Amino acid sequence: MYAEAVLKFKKLNTQAQQREAVVQGRSLSPYRLRYTCNHSEPEYNRFMERYSRQIVFSGLGRIGQKKLLEATVAVVGVGALGSVSANLLCRAGVGHLRLIDRDYVEKNNLQRQILYNEEDAEKRYPKAVAACNHLSRVNSEIILEPVVAELSAANIEQIFEKVDLVLDGLDNWETRFLVNEACYRFGIPWIYCAALGAETMSMNLLPDENRPCLRCFMSPESGSAAGQSCAVAGVLNMATGMIAAVQTAEAVKILTGSTEIRNGLFVADLWNNRFKTIRIEKDIDCPVCVHRRYEFLNRFGGSRVTRLCGSNSIQVMPSKPAQLPLEMMAEQLAKNSDNRTKIEVYPFMLNFDNGRNHIQIFQDGRAIIENARDETEALSIYSEYVGL
Repeated sequence: MYAEAVLKFKKLNTQAQQREAVVQGRSLSPYRLRYTCNHSEPEYNRFMERYSRQIVFSGLGRIGQKKLLEATVAVVGVGALGSVSANLLCRAGVGHLRLIDRDYVEKNNLQRQILYNEEDAEKRYPKAVAACNHLSRVNSEIILEPVVAELSAANIEQIFEKVDLVLDGLDNWETRFLVNEACYRFGIPWIYCAALGAETMSMNLLPDENRPCLRCFMSPESGSAAGQSCAVAGVLNMATGMIAAVQTAEAVKILTGSTEIRNGLFVADLWNNRFKTIRIEKDIDCPVCVHRRYEFLNRFGGSRVTRLCGSNSIQVMPSKPAQLPLEMMAEQLAKNSDNRTKIEVYPFMLNFDNGRNHIQIFQDGRAIIENARDETEALSIYSEYVGL
């Protein structure tokens, strides 16, 4: 059949159950997705009625809709760009959405990250989980797969397994370069997308010998220019919403085999009313798509510290993936803390305050630490509580 009919989230309470939570044969999420696909012909027709307004569009049609329902798309980062992209693709009927994000919802996200609400921010839900929770109420007839993890060289091949297309919802260049290398190496098309202030850009990057990749026109040095972040320059929600819509329109074209796929880098400045498409040539000396040197894909090991865009939080990554006993850690914290310390434990993370810092520890060994003075202090706090 063309689509799965029922999606249910079921929280898995014990560590053993979490390890057994398998989505399409892979242990990536503390949620189990259950679905059935036993449609009779009348049921199938009623199912397709949901998409009737886009099926009558000549560029898509019933055949195009079927291709969307059979597709798997990974959205990397479910923030300002990714939440809009996931929302549109969910409503359009992409059959399997894999939503990947390392972060949790904060109040300052609500201005532009349209899937979340104040309750998500108050309870500090992981974005990937909150997004799937909300989208499951929009379309219960597709697969929604939350992946609460830092995308890295160690896990990217597994996370991108059986993916037809990757969409960019990222807020940092290092992961973008990693995605570019992985998609080129594994032969997966992806769409670059970014927004800052009122300026936006997007480009289709297809694994073709004659087409440019991201490194053909963007280097790690130029991508990570000092001060270029939403925390410093700001960002308009109209800009992120517009360019995410452009990205998802291109995604639908790619997934359905349209001949109208855009070539070149689309650039828009909403504040100054400027829109253009820039032709990008393939770099004949590109380290990725010409010489096949995968600098970011070959990086393994070592703890990594990252200041998260737009927040006062620092993320610490362990030197190797872990499976932390969160409930046991919570019990130990409760014994050593006074009654005023609020400790919350979920299948996917542990929340608590140490009096100065709010700390979130994830099952894979990551931690997000608020109010640390600098990266050194963040590592010190991490070592105190996690010790990996």
